[in-house]
Amino acid sequence: MNLVAQRPAPVPMNAACQALGLNRSSVYARLRPRVAGPVASRARRDAPQPRSLSIEERQRVLEVLHSEAFRDQPPVQVYQELLEHDRYLCSVSTMHRLLRQAGESGERRLQRPAQHHAVPRLEARAPNEVWTWDISKLATVVRGVYLSLYVVLDLYSRFVVAWMVSRKENSALARQLMNEAVDRHAIEKGRLTLHQDRGSPMIAHSFLDLIGELGVTASHSRPRVSNDNPFSESQFKTQKSQPDYPAKFTGAGHARAWCADYFEWYNRSHHHSGLAGFTPEQVFTGRHLAVAAEKQVALDAAYDANPERFVRGRPRVPMPPEIVTINPVTPEQLDAGVCSQVNFPTLTAVKLKSELIPQ
Repeated sequence: MNLVAQRPAPVPMNAACQALGLNRSSVYARLRPRVAGPVASRARRDAPQPRSLSIEERQRVLEVLHSEAFRDQPPVQVYQELLEHDRYLCSVSTMHRLLRQAGESGERRLQRPAQHHAVPRLEARAPNEVWTWDISKLATVVRGVYLSLYVVLDLYSRFVVAWMVSRKENSALARQLMNEAVDRHAIEKGRLTLHQDRGSPMIAHSFLDLIGELGVTASHSRPRVSNDNPFSESQFKTQKSQPDYPAKFTGAGHARAWCADYFEWYNRSHHHSGLAGFTPEQVFTGRHLAVAAEKQVALDAAYDANPERFVRGRPRVPMPPEIVTINPVTPEQLDAGVCSQVNFPTLTAVKLKSELIPQ
């Protein structure tokens, strides 16, 4: 650094720095006289900025931002509005800085508070204690045209208690469907809980009013959480995974005919994996106990004939679960004091009698 400072006068700074392999800006910074570190930084910080707004100008900007016309508008809106009226106070970033210094940064408009929805926790120990339902779209051969399939499922047995195919989706059809289903199965008031997601038919006031009149307790999934209604979603997957499922239906009549055959098979012939191989109809009616005894006779005969083939001993017919739950409380949650949701009463569904398929 001394060599650069002591260079001959004809030698320019740039040439001297290149010859010595030094950065010219660094050399200038080193040669510049310095004040003590803390004093210098404080002096730079406290030195008035020639381009900064005066105290009066800052106060004027805040008064405009606090005015009735702009108190709920973001700075960029205020800036553009003022420019349209041939008025310039400061830049948008300066407005943000003044608001931040005043502790007023952030969203200036009134905001809806964050919503917190309880986790639905349901359990069924017998048929007709909890129903779960949903609506699925069925594609048609006409591009962009879909049918709506309403399906009401008994949680304990997976038995489809009611279903309907419609050209539209609304709360009126939902009310009719649920009213007919509750009447058909002679559901007593205060016994049934109806679980669904938050689609428009499920949260319509008219639908909720009907559910309340029927004495049914309503339970809703959390917004955008499909796992809160897993049994209905699983049924739709089973349906649309069938080998004979039409990719597209020709119309409502075609869809109703196919669904009638499918739900007859699903209820009475489908050996459900979640029911230990029993059909939904067997568990719904309680016939699975007699069927289990028949299966046990067959297993006993097979064991007596060839016991060596059963390495774990005499086989037993597995039975369906005694309790079926949605979002069960885990032991860890119990230790943390998590409680089951108290379901809020009210809900229902609709359906035209001409479209209802008796089970």
